[in-house]
Amino acid sequence: MDAAEGSELKVLGAWASPFVLRVRVALHLKGLDYEYVEVDLADKSEQLLASNPVHNKVPVLLHAGKPVCESMLIVEYLDDAFPDAGTAFLPADPHGRAIARFWAAYVDAELLSSWVAIHAAGTEEEKAEAVARTLAAVDTLERALADAEQRTRGKEWFGGDGVGFVDLALGGLVPAIQASEPTTGLRIVDTARTPRLAAWVERFAALDEARAAMPTVDRLVEMGRKRLAEPHAAAAAPEESN
Repeated sequence: MDAAEGSELKVLGAWASPFVLRVRVALHLKGLDYEYVEVDLADKSEQLLASNPVHNKVPVLLHAGKPVCESMLIVEYLDDAFPDAGTAFLPADPHGRAIARFWAAYVDAELLSSWVAIHAAGTEEEKAEAVARTLAAVDTLERALADAEQRTRGKEWFGGDGVGFVDLALGGLVPAIQASEPTTGLRIVDTARTPRLAAWVERFAALDEARAAMPTVDRLVEMGRKRLAEPHAAAAAPEESN
């Protein structure tokens, strides 16, 4: 990694956060050195509260002491602040950038929100509806990946030749996707139903840059089972990060 450029970079995060994972993988793909600071979300540090006084959430990127908040805004910032480092996550053309931002927003607004709603459901009917919305969002992303492959003549990433903006948005959820079935019995991505997305999950998880930042599935499963035993804890957890 480029120590000269990355020496002033610090990430405030929490190990299980999919939003923090997005930022860390992006930094690794850019080849930038950074200091990682683990934050106890049950006892938030003064540094976090001062760096993100509006939402008090992780991740926060500190660049020469200046904070940048929210995971996908940080990813965009890395493209802008370090244009010569690694690969660009957003396409050069305005339309391509708009499409990438659309699908990255879809990941949070449709997939993640529905997934969280499963654990917040008060009745079995509400839970079934949330599961249906979650799987429908996954089906839509399967079609989006198929369209991306067609546009890029068989490339296997949403970003074409390599990991792009949408890949990072969805990639932050990969450990949770892998931990979902052993934790709750719900298989989010199925090789029969969504074969392209299932293969994409395996490719992302195999990246050296992702492996360097991803929590283990076993650790996530252990944490998930503990949270499920606590009323509303699983639903509240994503509110601590963005």
